[in-house]
Amino acid sequence: MSDTPERPVDGEEAEQSGFVSLGLDSRLLAALAALGYEEPTPVQRQAIPILLEGRDLLAQAATGTGKTAAFALPMLDRLVREGGERRGVFGLVLVPTRELAMQVAEAVHRYGKQAGVRVLAVYGGSSMGLQLRALERGVDVVVATPGRALDHVRRGTLALADVKLVVLDEADEMLDMGFAEDLEAILDATPDGRPMALFSATFPPRIAVLAARRLSSPTELKLGASRAMGAAPEGQGRVKQTAYVVPRAHKLAALSRVLDLEDPTSAIVFCRTRTEVDEISEKLNARGRRAEALHGGFSQEQRDRVMRRFRSGAADLLVATDVAARGLDVEQVSHVFNFDVPSEAEAYVHRIGRTGRAGRAGSAITFYEPREQWLLANVERLTKKKIERATVPTVADLKARRLELTRASLRETILGGGLDTFRVAVESLADEFDLLDVAAAGVKLAHEAAGSPGEDEEIPAIPVPPERPRFAPRGDGPAPGPFPARRGPRLAGAVRLFVGAGRDAGIRPADLFGAITNEAKLPSRAIGAIEIADRFSLVEVPGESADAVIEALRRTTLRGRKVLVRRERPAPPRR
Repeated sequence: MSDTPERPVDGEEAEQSGFVSLGLDSRLLAALAALGYEEPTPVQRQAIPILLEGRDLLAQAATGTGKTAAFALPMLDRLVREGGERRGVFGLVLVPTRELAMQVAEAVHRYGKQAGVRVLAVYGGSSMGLQLRALERGVDVVVATPGRALDHVRRGTLALADVKLVVLDEADEMLDMGFAEDLEAILDATPDGRPMALFSATFPPRIAVLAARRLSSPTELKLGASRAMGAAPEGQGRVKQTAYVVPRAHKLAALSRVLDLEDPTSAIVFCRTRTEVDEISEKLNARGRRAEALHGGFSQEQRDRVMRRFRSGAADLLVATDVAARGLDVEQVSHVFNFDVPSEAEAYVHRIGRTGRAGRAGSAITFYEPREQWLLANVERLTKKKIERATVPTVADLKARRLELTRASLRETILGGGLDTFRVAVESLADEFDLLDVAAAGVKLAHEAAGSPGEDEEIPAIPVPPERPRFAPRGDGPAPGPFPARRGPRLAGAVRLFVGAGRDAGIRPADLFGAITNEAKLPSRAIGAIEIADRFSLVEVPGESADAVIEALRRTTLRGRKVLVRRERPAPPRR
């Protein structure tokens, strides 16, 4: 990990010690500033200089650490600095799934837009014609899944002779999906001696074998492992830590609802980028909150003005980036909210250190997506404390909480006295109505007068994911070879589907796995055992998803041809 000094909070100086210090092209820096990126993450700070120098890299990093920018920025920097007429594909990024291909391609496009970089996502299940026309016009960076990339290489429509940098992203998952031979064939089509970066969440033996064969004296990065066992900060035990699993599209609604439930007196909401800070503060204010934004783009005068409002209570929410929140002198913060799980466990510790000070209790609340489970595990290893996982409160929970707040307010009013003026109204109504009905009407008016700043629409519930490594090994035997006959555990209550093509047609588990996840949109963890015979294949899927998977597989092709797909017929009874 880098021991660089803390960044200053002034906007211009902050940028000079951020991405500018890495020596990136000014057009890329302008794009990063427009996107609200303030400071490199650990993987970006360490990987970018290595790749800019043209050296091979072997990095242990996963989604959420900023690794896309870690390999995309040096790739684009070398591309735009080289200048001249761009003839062939300059950079190749291989990823395991269609969704990740689209995500990475979109990020590369955003970073390189001002420099006119042409990016293409290449994956199965999309129009081959569109991909062919784009490749014919010319592409600078190709982000591809191995199966479709190899199809183009064999057709001669994807020429890799001019590639200057190859990236394998989530390499362990690609090997788990059976893409080992595809990767080898694609890498064989790239020039000898070109730099290569391999990013993997885990380092199983097969990754070591691939790296030894394909990388030349690589620099190795293992981010977070060496510092994961540090001691928790003093006072951290007084902070109640909760993590809510929520779909990304509903994070703001979830934040508003939890704010309603918690009713913090003073809170900080941490975000990753400046853009996110600005958007969230504006939307919270539109929902009736008193929120102030703070990030590295603020001048010292603006920063001081925001902090005066926050300390005085004129604003009860501070929405900030980590950089802007450094050195804040705020004693009484009741809650810290993490809109995203920080990619670095130490950043989480610094954030929650803003609450629970001077012997007071505090609350740290984090919103995370299921795929970010491993980031929470990193935090738990560092803090040596369990973070409670929970689902977002329902509308019923919110209404019950509001009623409880109303009851508490009424109780305080009763204890405060001074009710003689109002007894006359109660006594006159008691002559006509039941006294309990009169009291209930008063509670109703008080409850409605309190208002409801949050939204009363249900947020889609996501079950709390099991706490296990993201890329847990599958199967009930040793790791499969490049052509495994079976992958995945047996699923309880699963249905086996018959696919009318097998080993003779070149079908592999990776083909079925990719077709089901991409075409039927079935999560990878929902796919059970896959068995490949000579002339047919069997695959296990959840019973409730069987019809949708059958329909999706019938619409697509496997190894270039339509195949019969149906439920497996039961074996005839023995006579």
